[in-house]
Amino acid sequence: MCNTCGCNITPGNRPLILAEKPKNGVTTVSVLQNLLSKNNHQAGHNRARFDAQKVLVINLMSSPGSGKTALLEETIKRLRGALKIAVIEGDLETENDARRIQAQGAPAYQIITGSACHLDAHLVHNALHHMTLDDLDVLFIENVGNLVCPASFDLGHHRNVVLLSVTEGDDKPAKYPVMFRAADLMLISKTDLLPFLDDFSPSNAEHNLHNLANDAPVIAFSSKNGDGLDAWIAWLQAEIETYRALLLKQQTQRPKVQIEGQLLHAQPGATKFYPVSHKAAHT
Repeated sequence: MCNTCGCNITPGNRPLILAEKPKNGVTTVSVLQNLLSKNNHQAGHNRARFDAQKVLVINLMSSPGSGKTALLEETIKRLRGALKIAVIEGDLETENDARRIQAQGAPAYQIITGSACHLDAHLVHNALHHMTLDDLDVLFIENVGNLVCPASFDLGHHRNVVLLSVTEGDDKPAKYPVMFRAADLMLISKTDLLPFLDDFSPSNAEHNLHNLANDAPVIAFSSKNGDGLDAWIAWLQAEIETYRALLLKQQTQRPKVQIEGQLLHAQPGATKFYPVSHKAAHT
């Protein structure tokens, strides 16, 4: 995928590519490996900034339409007055999701990636220039809808949450192992549709996740009727407590960045330098 779609390039790292485009014996592989190295370096700076402000950062990943934004809307509603939440949204185009979050009274910044099918640490760093972390408890990063590339990039975040909608099929963890190996929590969304989808088994989905040697917890929920949201909120609050306890020990949390996925982004075939929009919208 990464060898043909140009997803190595984002508005965040494109200036680095332009400065280091292969020439005079410098190979494309070395350029892309340098991009990954610089991404990880920037992620470290992002994480240090989050830790200094004691902000837990959660990367939400899934295929398009699985219910990430709906989950965030319900989370903000339920935790209003208890936790201060902000959101960074990532999409190829439109500011729709950021507007939905802002309508719930939470600050949100929209990153428009153009053709890039994932966020990277540079894009998150740029977004932070338009946000304040003061007094935040949790920052959610809603990644671009894609079950492949987002799992391969450290953004400086602390935890990965992967959503699997019941409309997608319970075999998705087996089909997309790079993504689901990265999960610190798997959420099965849209469970209100289960009575109409007898070919989806939550237990099969959980079994397929654990077959990847990932013992992450699984929570099934519906943003529409509220089932399972109490368990999600309890998980989130427990993660905040764990994170703050680590900070007291001068430690931090790191996500499960998938090396297999990173290799896809450093192959000789990934040489196409597609034009990428520099626009990063916010409202």
